[in-house]
Amino acid sequence: MNIRKRTFLALSAAALIASTSMTSLAVAQDGSVVIYTAHKSSIVDTLLPIFEQETGLKAEVVKLGSGDIAKRVQAESGAPAADVIWSISGSQLTELRDLLEPYTPPEFDQIDPQFIKDDAWTPYTAVVYVLAVNTDLQPLEEAPKTWADLADPKWTGQIASARADGSGSAMQQLQTVLTVFGDEGWAKYAEIAKNFVFADSSGAVPRFVADGETSMGLTLEDNALEYVQGGAPISIVHLTDGTAATPDGVALVKGSPNPEGGKAFIDWAMSKSTQEKLAMDIGRRSVRLDVAGPAGTPNLADLTLVNVKPLSDFGGAEAVLREWRTAIGE
Repeated sequence: MNIRKRTFLALSAAALIASTSMTSLAVAQDGSVVIYTAHKSSIVDTLLPIFEQETGLKAEVVKLGSGDIAKRVQAESGAPAADVIWSISGSQLTELRDLLEPYTPPEFDQIDPQFIKDDAWTPYTAVVYVLAVNTDLQPLEEAPKTWADLADPKWTGQIASARADGSGSAMQQLQTVLTVFGDEGWAKYAEIAKNFVFADSSGAVPRFVADGETSMGLTLEDNALEYVQGGAPISIVHLTDGTAATPDGVALVKGSPNPEGGKAFIDWAMSKSTQEKLAMDIGRRSVRLDVAGPAGTPNLADLTLVNVKPLSDFGGAEAVLREWRTAIGE
C-alpha cells in the first residue's frame, strides 16, 4: 500500500501550521494528492489503494474529526497544504466555502438534485442518521422510535453519542433536533443530552452499543449496518419524527498545491464504480441517481425525512457550539 497516513489529535493552531509546511514540501517533491478526511480508517484503507491503482497518483491522507479538519483548513488559509477535503458534512463545507475552489466533476448531472446545496463543494454520499439498539439489552419493540422518546429520563446513561464539537455527524444530529422542534429545539436537545454518554466519534458509537457499554447510540446508518452484518446484536431504528439524510461532501481547497491531482481525486470519488463500491461494500448511500442503495436498507422515500436547516440558520458553527456546551452542562 502506497498510502502515507498520519493521524493528528488535538494539535494547536501553531502546530497545525508547522506540520502543514512540512506536508507542502513533501507534496512539492513527489506530486502526491493531499487529502484531509473524516472517513473512518477502514473506509480510507479500503478505497485509497483503489484510487492509487486506478489513477496512478499517490495519496497522502490526514485523518481528523470534521471539526478539526475545518480548524486546520482555516489555520492554513494563508498557505494551503491540502488539495482535497473528503467526507465532512456539507453544512461544514458551506461554512468553509470562502476557502474552497468550486469544481464540477464529469457526470455531475447524475447527482440527485436534492443533495446539491452549494456550488463550492460536491455532494459525495447521502448520510443517514439512525439509532442503533443492542437488542440483547433493550427489546426493539420497547426502544425509542422518535427524538421525543429519546428525551425520556429513563434512558439516562443509555444513549451513546459523539460530541458536536468534534464530530460532523453529531452536529448534524443536533441540527436535526433543532429543525424538528423549532423554537423548542434547544430545550428538547438539552433533555435528550442528559441521557448521553459521549464517545470519541460516531464511528465508535456502534462499538459502544455492540459491547453493551450502552444499550443504544446515535450514529450513521453505514456504521450501524457494518455491525449488523458482522453479527452483532444490533437493530437499526430510523426515527419517525425526523430522519436526516444529508450529504457529506468532497471539495477542492482554494490555492491548493496540487489542484489537478485534487480534481482527479474528486472525479474518481464521484465515478459510478467508486459510488457503487461505497454502497455495496461499505453501506453508504450514493448521491448518484444511477446507483442503488445498500442491501438491507429501506428506501429513502419510505422514511420521514427532514430537511435539516443549515448552521447559518442557527447563527453559524461557533454560535451553535457555544449553545451546545450550555445544553450539555459544560
